[in-house]
Amino acid sequence: MLSYANCHLCPRECGVNRSAGNVGFCGMTDKLRVARASLHHWEEPCISGHFGSGTVFFSGCALRCGFCQNCEISQENLGAELTVSQLRDLFLRLIDAGAENINLVTPSHFLPSIIPALSPKLPVPVVYNCGGYERVETLKMLEGLVDIYLPDLKYSDPDLAKTASFAGDYVECAQKAIMEMYRQTGSAVLEDGMMKKGVLIRHLVLPDHVSNSLGVVDWVSETFTRGEVLFSLMRQFTPAGRLKDVPPFHRGVTEEEYAAVRSWMELCGIKEGYFQEDSAADGAYIPQFYGTFEEILQDL
Repeated sequence: MLSYANCHLCPRECGVNRSAGNVGFCGMTDKLRVARASLHHWEEPCISGHFGSGTVFFSGCALRCGFCQNCEISQENLGAELTVSQLRDLFLRLIDAGAENINLVTPSHFLPSIIPALSPKLPVPVVYNCGGYERVETLKMLEGLVDIYLPDLKYSDPDLAKTASFAGDYVECAQKAIMEMYRQTGSAVLEDGMMKKGVLIRHLVLPDHVSNSLGVVDWVSETFTRGEVLFSLMRQFTPAGRLKDVPPFHRGVTEEEYAAVRSWMELCGIKEGYFQEDSAADGAYIPQFYGTFEEILQDL
């Protein structure tokens, strides 16, 4: 059973009693906190569809990525406290507004509150949108509740993961987590262009770290056969967070860097994938986040 007491929900396993009001590595107590709920049109086409993905952004995060574009909610704790019933109400409002799915963004540290809100089963797929830094034992508790896993695979270089995200064990944890996600869902299933089931792995190309990206592509191509998972190669990096003034994170990704990774992806036989234009690296795509429940409701 998942619990906030002696918390071991994420790979940090910090053991904090969040039920007593103490703060875990994620920056959160047991008080469910949400910073945005809206129809999101900027996910991959198979997730957003025509009407948008019903995204719910949770505050806090088990990672401390120095380039995080959402750092005001992941590391600065912006958000509104919600009850489980209010969270369920957000899901239903999003579905009534036409949401193609319910997209849980960075949910791991709030699963003891989220899981009750998913029952009874929603009439649209549930998407688990995370940074990839997940604990397999926690993911196992989601079997049958999540239809689509949307994890990042940020790193193949443990040293880079340690420097940029304070998570030297990221590579091992994320790879094991993705294997568990695939075990639960099986191969990707699309109907009329919309993803109904499966795993879609995302990777953000970082400036001056092409070799890290090539290693990610290598692992995906060596681990899965064609069509088992989908892959999204992102180029939306814009300087943000604590590393925004620190080279090389002070600049965007060059055309040559992105092209090199894209070419390698194609050479490795990953055909079921998505790419981004250079226009994706624009701060205008970072959503507005809120600190009260009333503000959150205004987007619905």
